[in-house]
Amino acid sequence: MYDYHVHSNFSADCKIDMKDMIEKAINLNIKEICFTDHIDYEYCDPSINFDFDIEEYTNYINKMKNLYKGKIKVLKGVEIGIQPHIIEKCEKFINRNDFDFVICSIHTCNKKDLYSGDFFINKTPKEAYIKYFEELLYCIKKFDSFNVVGHLNIITRYNKEVAKENIRNYFDILEEIFKTLIDKNKGIEINTSGFRYNIDNLMPPKEVLKFYKELGGQIITTGSDSHIPETLGEKFDYVYEVLKDIGFRYITTFEKMKPKFVKI
Repeated sequence: MYDYHVHSNFSADCKIDMKDMIEKAINLNIKEICFTDHIDYEYCDPSINFDFDIEEYTNYINKMKNLYKGKIKVLKGVEIGIQPHIIEKCEKFINRNDFDFVICSIHTCNKKDLYSGDFFINKTPKEAYIKYFEELLYCIKKFDSFNVVGHLNIITRYNKEVAKENIRNYFDILEEIFKTLIDKNKGIEINTSGFRYNIDNLMPPKEVLKFYKELGGQIITTGSDSHIPETLGEKFDYVYEVLKDIGFRYITTFEKMKPKFVKI
């Protein structure tokens, strides 16, 4: 197993030391763990600071790499919260630091928070989906310093009415999103946190993964989005079966932001 979406107490929403995550990962026979703690510049809730000391982060990950060498591969990643007006700032941050892997995620859309539900106020499910995907498309066209898009349909996690929508209704814009990613040698993640939230499914679901494959998508990572050790590698056996059923034969790992393909 390769868990490429893991948080630690460097993220404002997590209290777990990396060491505890790593030791649990070793017990689960996870081969590689990539810490992707949150950087969300200009997050719309000023009471939360989604930022951390990058030098301290780097030093601690290097310490963990050395401490657990030979037992598990520890990688330095980041989950960057992208918004149209901060793309240049995000580019500069990524480019001046030495990451193995970068997830590009939207947590704030139209400068409104997804988690609290502010984004969904006065929007129909269709309007919410379209606005979210349009903003995502704009960002991935303008932003280059990332490897995969995180939790592609995250808005289903925070709104029950949106979760009821048929995502096939948005395959036209998804096609443009996927073709943009493929042309830029970027990919998507399969995020299993949906099983812990409202949707009881993969993010994105199987039909979207199949569509991505049909368009020529190859780069795909697996991430639990864990904030506690107990959910590391959650449902990964199921993920691998879904991928094989669709026709994927490999998942992707990264080092120094370069993809490697690992047979499932």
